[in-house]
Parts: sequence; C-alpha cells; structure tokens
Amino acid sequence: MPADSGAIRIPDWPLPKGVRSAFTLRHGGYSSGPYDSFNLGDHVGDDPEAVAKNRQHLGELLNLPGEPQWLRQVHGTEILQIPTDSPVCSDAAADGAVTHVAGPVLAVLTADCLPVLACSRDGRHLGAFHAGWRGLLAGILEKGVAALGVPGKEVLIYLGPAIGPEAFAVGPELRAAFLAEDPTAASAFRQGQGDRWWADIYQLARQRLQRVAVTAIYGGDRCTFSDGDFFSYRRDGVTGRMASLLWRE
Repeated sequence: MPADSGAIRIPDWPLPKGVRSAFTLRHGGYSSGPYDSFNLGDHVGDDPEAVAKNRQHLGELLNLPGEPQWLRQVHGTEILQIPTDSPVCSDAAADGAVTHVAGPVLAVLTADCLPVLACSRDGRHLGAFHAGWRGLLAGILEKGVAALGVPGKEVLIYLGPAIGPEAFAVGPELRAAFLAEDPTAASAFRQGQGDRWWADIYQLARQRLQRVAVTAIYGGDRCTFSDGDFFSYRRDGVTGRMASLLWRE
C-alpha cells in the first residue's frame, strides 16, 4: 500500500488479510499557519480549500476505495452502522462507526483524544471510535465492541496516537468520576502537583476494553502532546486534526 512516510503511518497490529489501517501525521499537506500542514478537520477554522486538498491527498496516498466516512464528533457514544444508518460523507453526529461489509472507509479525527480501531479476527467486522475522556467515561468503547456483533475475545484493537500519561493533567473530579464507575481505574492516575492528577488515557481504555473481554490490544505508545509530528489541542490550542482510518478491501 503506497504511503508517504512524512504524512502517514501504518499501525503494527495483526490485521486479517484484506483489512487495512493507517493514521496521519501533521506533515505533508496543504494547510498553513497553526494548521500546518496536513490538517484533515473541516471544523477547526482552516481554509476549506486546503482541507479539501488534504483529504484528496489522503485518498491518493492510501489508494482508498472511497471517501472516508467523516463524522461530526461530539464527545458522545452514538455509533453509526455503515452503510445502513447513513450514506458515506453524511457528516453525521456520532463518535464511532462500524461496518460489516467491504468498501467503506471508517475514520475518526483527533488531536489528543484517543482514536480506537477495532477489527474482528476474521476481518468481517470493523469499527473506529473517538474516545476522549468523556466518551470513555460514558462507555463509547463498550458500546463500540457491542456494535461489532462478535464476542470481545474475537476483537483486535489498536489504540492510536493520543495525549500521553506524562502530559494529561486532570482535576480530582474527573478521577473521582472514573473511580465511581470502576475502582481499578485508580491505577490509571498518578498524583501531580496540588490537586492535579496525571491521567493515562491508554490505561483507562485498556481497562474498559478488558471489561468486555477484549484482550488483544495493540498500540498505545505515542504521545501527541510531546511529539511535534502530531497535532495537539492541549499544546497548541488552535490546531489541526489527524485521521485514523480502517477499511476492508
């Protein structure tokens, strides 16, 4: 699969034959200013023409079978069934999508939140989920695994680039909310200065997935905040968005 090493990374996880995945970096596109340069988000204030060129370039780099299913992400738990619920490129308000057919390209946009890609071991059921802390707390991953329609033990997961545990400072109320749902979440928080805590969003996601019997979990080792190859909302404020994508040929 063709890919520009300056713009694209191919995740390392044991996908079945015919299933493809990728995530983008911030380089190699047409945007300027704080969106420099491969911004794929059309909701962050970037020049719409530049975003359109970046999205076209993405399709060319990966030889995608069609336009990705871009979602209007709202930090909720709504998950679309593609293509049943909505046509491709509907800009539907949802934070996840699943498909059980070949062809649709699932995509989530992030710039510190956690992108989660899911695939059944037989390659027939795919999912992509936007998991910020609000979505994690509300159960986006448990709902996403259920939407795949297969047992958790049959699901492969890739945790894409997100803010790392050395950079994600949160208040005590957020920690308390997670512990109220699951006391074992305490292991995902480390005491910071004053009343602040360092949160490990990767560990929180793993815990949530393990609760629904998912154990084949890969990735989870890149920090968008500390690595300048990525867009980071917490680091930069006004910034672009990367895409994490999954599809079956």
